[in-house]
Amino acid sequence: MKKPNVFSLVVRLALLGLAGTLMVQAQHADGQRNAGGSGTSSGGTSPTTTTAQDPGVRAGGVGAGSPFPGLSPSQLEFFQNGLARFVQVDSVSGEAPGEAGTGLGPGFNSNSCSSCHAQPGIGGSSPSAAQYPNIGPNPQMLAATDYGALNSIPYFITADGPVREARFPYLVNANGTLSATPDGGVHDLFTIAGRQDAPKCSMAQPNYEQAQQLNNIIFRIPTPVFGSGLIESIPDSAILANWQANSSLKTSLGITGHPNYSANDGTITRFGWKAQNKSLEIFAGEAYNVEMGVTNEAFPNERSSPASCLYNQTPEDQTNFSASGASIPSDIVAFATFMRYLAPPTPSIKGIPNNPSAASLADGLAMFVAVHCDTCHTPLLMTANAPATASVLANKPVALFSDLLVHHMGSGLADHVSQGTAGADEFRTAPLWGVGQRIFFLHDGRSTPANGGLMNAIQAHASAGSEANQVIALFNKLTSQQQQDLLNFLRTL
Repeated sequence: MKKPNVFSLVVRLALLGLAGTLMVQAQHADGQRNAGGSGTSSGGTSPTTTTAQDPGVRAGGVGAGSPFPGLSPSQLEFFQNGLARFVQVDSVSGEAPGEAGTGLGPGFNSNSCSSCHAQPGIGGSSPSAAQYPNIGPNPQMLAATDYGALNSIPYFITADGPVREARFPYLVNANGTLSATPDGGVHDLFTIAGRQDAPKCSMAQPNYEQAQQLNNIIFRIPTPVFGSGLIESIPDSAILANWQANSSLKTSLGITGHPNYSANDGTITRFGWKAQNKSLEIFAGEAYNVEMGVTNEAFPNERSSPASCLYNQTPEDQTNFSASGASIPSDIVAFATFMRYLAPPTPSIKGIPNNPSAASLADGLAMFVAVHCDTCHTPLLMTANAPATASVLANKPVALFSDLLVHHMGSGLADHVSQGTAGADEFRTAPLWGVGQRIFFLHDGRSTPANGGLMNAIQAHASAGSEANQVIALFNKLTSQQQQDLLNFLRTL
């Protein structure tokens, strides 16, 4: 087996601020392996048990949520305007106290973009009351009964998170039996029935107990949107070139993967758990309509609901022609601008629980490469040229640790939902940047601090039909210390 070029990888990671002692230690670790020391995937033994544990959420400064450095004054003004709208709470008519946004419902999962994208900063993923930084309980708990709403809390939503949406893989027959006809759509957790600004609405919540009994429910947690402008700026050619690189190694490991494509223009889509959305504006527009029930210029029609629960003309979110400056764009354009100029997470070797040594972090990086996690979690892609209005994003390294492809993840993670060219068990390689301060993992948040966190997520990659099976087999051959080193390294990202 060809030895991993750990030095080259660390040079790339130096662009992220992970150089210095980590680079020195990585060179030393690589030299030891080339000299015959332990550490290659073929040299490890298969321990019957492991003592390795996810060290947990990295403490210290929140390295996410800031604007991209180098923005012009105008870009920063539009970024701040988009941020203000991102955190705004919506009501049905915009008249509820403290809820200036308009168009909530009739069905919704929460009442603000930031309530789902909160951890560890605005733009992130699910928050947690018990984990650093403590920003309070799952916001869905409060949104459910806000302003008099009569919703009950579904069994899969708890105060300590994660924030979730629910999908039903298959339609249910009129007699209550499960059909073979695909559904796959989001079934909003809550309705506006009972709210003071929706006096005539009597829309019921979906029957989640029936869905559970029929084993016909799957969940999704929010994807972080940090660094999204960089991801949007990666050209299709870079994704395709990376897909074709190291083909012999990937074939030997059983790794294939493929891009998800837009049915409209044939270009590569890249946002969402199945890389189903093409652009940030489409991503924002869909979420605004599906997660909050706000119709907009990208998705102008209300989803299925009784006429008694419709209170506004559609689309509820529109271009503000009578305004000026940053206030002119619609909410979804403002959301997209905010996400486009939101900086990627800042990695750090500080604040990791148990204070792992620089040598441990360097060996963790080496093990990440040695067991070939990097064949899917590509450490670095590059953006292309950009117009003057977005030059701050042009020709930049994107250390997202993802190939932006969708891969078969096997029966263990299959959700039986197809989106675009992504099938029932296929998911986009989740970007690992920011994972050091993330709490919940995998598409449904099943991996939590209570059941092993990162370690649980890694092991869940292996099941019948998964492209990751051989990589996880190599991971399981590492010693407990090598596995611990790899987990420690992930918490630096």
